[in-house]
Amino acid sequence: MQQAVADYLRYLGIEKNASAYTVKSYREDLTQLLGFLRERLGDDGKPALITTRHLRGYVAWLHEQGYSKTTIARRIASARSWLRFLCRRGIISTNAAEGLRAPKQDKKLPHFMTEADVGKLLALDPGDHALGCRDKAILETLYSAGLRVGELCGLQVKDIDFDEGILTVRGKGRKERLALLGEAARDALNTWLKHREVFLTALGKLTTAVFLNKNGGPLTVRSIGRVLEKYLLQAGLDPRSTPHTLRHTFATHLLDAGADIRGVQELLGHKNLATTQIYTHVSTQRLQDSYHKAHPRA
Repeated sequence: MQQAVADYLRYLGIEKNASAYTVKSYREDLTQLLGFLRERLGDDGKPALITTRHLRGYVAWLHEQGYSKTTIARRIASARSWLRFLCRRGIISTNAAEGLRAPKQDKKLPHFMTEADVGKLLALDPGDHALGCRDKAILETLYSAGLRVGELCGLQVKDIDFDEGILTVRGKGRKERLALLGEAARDALNTWLKHREVFLTALGKLTTAVFLNKNGGPLTVRSIGRVLEKYLLQAGLDPRSTPHTLRHTFATHLLDAGADIRGVQELLGHKNLATTQIYTHVSTQRLQDSYHKAHPRA
């Protein structure tokens, strides 16, 4: 079974162009599943021996371990996708996971920042030194373009079109899309790129990544999270906010201002409109809150 999982992960990375993060998530999910199955089927167990009963036992075990509904749903989806792959390859004849039902998810509205809070965050002055200008460009770009943090990490200098105010972004599945840059983000990026050139020359390094760490290497997802944490603290804002919060905020503010939902879908790079519609629920909830607070007979 270990080899069957390895083949599937290789398929995801090479044939499906899945991101390293996606492959890592599937590896973690399926490694846990194999550990569970090994106790039931032994070390020599083969994929063809997996039954729906085994998988239902696995789901029950996940519940007993206290995993969230979201995590359990993802584990089921990973198992189903892996077994579907094995069916297509003729390694097994039936997908034992097809009959599994994922737990019903609680509807959670995304956390976002108010316009006043974003204004307070972006009004901070990180300083005119290289890394301060980099941080300013990071914050402005995340909010202006609504990028996923991984997309920001993957930006290359050639991806920026200052004349048109456009970024070429590689999103999930390495699919390319165009994102828009506002004037403030363009100015911040332009300033950082000037510092970046001097910065790299001093280090004697060459790289195409836009955002760099102090050693001249590409910034990681975690590093960008730490940048935001630093400035949230300085501004006295909710420390629960993450780089993804700025993406939620981008979408919410656009829809609040009357932007077309399909246009917002394109800007976010969502495959399905239903994914974007969560932000309309945010706006509706805010309207309801305002109504109940303000209407005398609410």
